Amino acid sequence: MTKEQITSLVSAGLMALSAQLSAQQTDRPNILLILTDDLGYGDLSCQGGKDIFTPNIDRIMNQGIRFTDFHANSTVSSPSRAALLTGCYPDLVGVPGVIRTHETDSWGYLSPNAVLLPALLKPVGYQSAIIGKWHLGLESPNTPNKKGFDYFKGFLGDMMDDYHSHLRFDNNYMRFNNQTIDTKGPHATDLFTDWTIDYLNEQKGKKEPFFLYLAYNAPHTPVQPLKQWEDKVKVREPGISEKRAKLVALIEHLDEGVGRVLDALEKNGMMENTLIIFTSDNGGHAPSEANNGIFRGAKEDMYEGGIRVPCGIFWKGKFKPGTVTDNFAMLSDLVPTLCEIAGAGIAHPIDGISILPTLLGQLQITDNRTVYWVRREGNMRYGGMAYYAARQGNYKILQNTPWEPIQFFNLAVDPMEQNPLNTTGDFQDIYRQLFQSQMEHIRLSGSVPWQKPESGNY
Repeated sequence: MTKEQITSLVSAGLMALSAQLSAQQTDRPNILLILTDDLGYGDLSCQGGKDIFTPNIDRIMNQGIRFTDFHANSTVSSPSRAALLTGCYPDLVGVPGVIRTHETDSWGYLSPNAVLLPALLKPVGYQSAIIGKWHLGLESPNTPNKKGFDYFKGFLGDMMDDYHSHLRFDNNYMRFNNQTIDTKGPHATDLFTDWTIDYLNEQKGKKEPFFLYLAYNAPHTPVQPLKQWEDKVKVREPGISEKRAKLVALIEHLDEGVGRVLDALEKNGMMENTLIIFTSDNGGHAPSEANNGIFRGAKEDMYEGGIRVPCGIFWKGKFKPGTVTDNFAMLSDLVPTLCEIAGAGIAHPIDGISILPTLLGQLQITDNRTVYWVRREGNMRYGGMAYYAARQGNYKILQNTPWEPIQFFNLAVDPMEQNPLNTTGDFQDIYRQLFQSQMEHIRLSGSVPWQKPESGNY
């Protein structure tokens, strides 16, 4: 079969599905996007974790399509979330680094030109909600309700200093839409799960489909599990370290919350037509003893351990259960994919691609593009500078700080990134192409401000 014939068949399949989805409003699925915070690639039992038990998340991963080569768009939170919701590289929407409370340590400002997924889904009838962590701005106009979400109940900030007080630097960033709310007491994981179930109960029987973005804080530091979960892990896993036991307990508590959400979908008769995505914003945190699988590095690194994340996508009766794909994909690919499924148009340039053919079990080549990762950060290790990675096919260049030399790898033969290729050897043309492509990306991103404008306008 020729490449042209394959392309024709894929296009025909996509057109047929698009026509089917557009035929009736009720055919458009509800969308539940579950994002975890710092979950390592190997910190699920279905991903090879030996000391962890995550049966509910495993349901999504095993009954849907599980990706083995799925990536966050950055090594840290805010940039990945910007890419997830816009379909663009984060530095092209003003978020190359983490948005924080103190302006002198904040390295991003969501561009006023950024169009988020809720705004794209609104014209085709979706109601959009976010429950949990936002992390793309602490004040108007960069708050969820100002950026297209109809409903927000959660946390504006970066991390909680305590899972029970829900404060950050003594600031209360908990909001119900635009109102500050006092939520002190319950564990944040339980709070976000309870609010999600409340929202699903409210949506029962409504004709309009919903897009629900459930963004847990767990298992981000502080690693603060409930005692009963920690005790259970220690009994089951004799010899486990104190740090590891706490992290496993925090993740297993999270898994229980996911299970309660799935049960609510079933109880409300929504499981039949709800597309569910489960993934993470970056790799696991090494000091917390996260498991990033076989991969080198962790959160903050451009090695695979910092950016390759778990991902499972489930849609009952539409996607073949038990499918495992090694097709490359990124968080930024979810916007065009979900818009294609929902029949929503995108009238502006984005960087992600629709991976719907992959989800439908059709042949799709997804790694014939050059893709980029970015992180800008302060402190003595980074100095306010950005560092990058770029990948074309299996070839990848990277830095883990702005100061170190660029490393060059072939992931096909060296997935653990242990043996750098010689940049002046047999692969120098590939290296040169990647280097120049990354340089052009950096040049283009330089036109996008990433600091809060003093005047309120760019």
